[in-house]
Order: sequence, then structure tokens, then C-alpha cells
Amino acid sequence: MNWDRIEGKWKQSAGAVKEKWGKLTDDDLTVIAGKKDQLVGKIQERYGIAKDAAEKQVDEFNRTYDASYTDSEARERDSIAAQREKSRTAGKH
Repeated sequence: MNWDRIEGKWKQSAGAVKEKWGKLTDDDLTVIAGKKDQLVGKIQERYGIAKDAAEKQVDEFNRTYDASYTDSEARERDSIAAQREKSRTAGKH
């Protein structure tokens, strides 16, 4: 996934970011506002690590978040489809 998806759904993504990097404050998350470079900078600041290390962590988070986000989207679509099918067939009995 590209970063645009995380940025676009920042309110939902921020919880996962906070879970991953617990030293980030709510104020940090507000300042970051979905901006990847801001997240990298705040991780550097809070954890005292180099920029390349912070970027590597963010890129890995992006890959793993993509997989879990895609899985949850698929489950939601399947659930909606099942509910529609159940409603559609319920009236035929």
C-alpha cells in the first residue's frame, strides 16, 4: 500500500501507530496528521534513532498495516455480501 491510504484514514491509522510507537503522544499524532515525514521525525525524536532507522520502521509498518488493513476490508466486504444474500433469499421461502 502506498502511504496515501494511511494518511487518508489517519484517525483510524493513528491507533495502530500509537500501538507500535507507544512513546508518541496524542499531540504528536495530531502534529503528524498522517504525514510520513512527520512520523519519521517524531520517531527519531522520541526514540533517539537515526533517520534511516526510523524510515525503515515506518516502511515495515506500512507493509504490515497494508496486509492487516486489506484483510479487514475483505472480511467486511464478505460480511456485507453474506448479509445481502441472506436478506435476498429470506423473502423467497
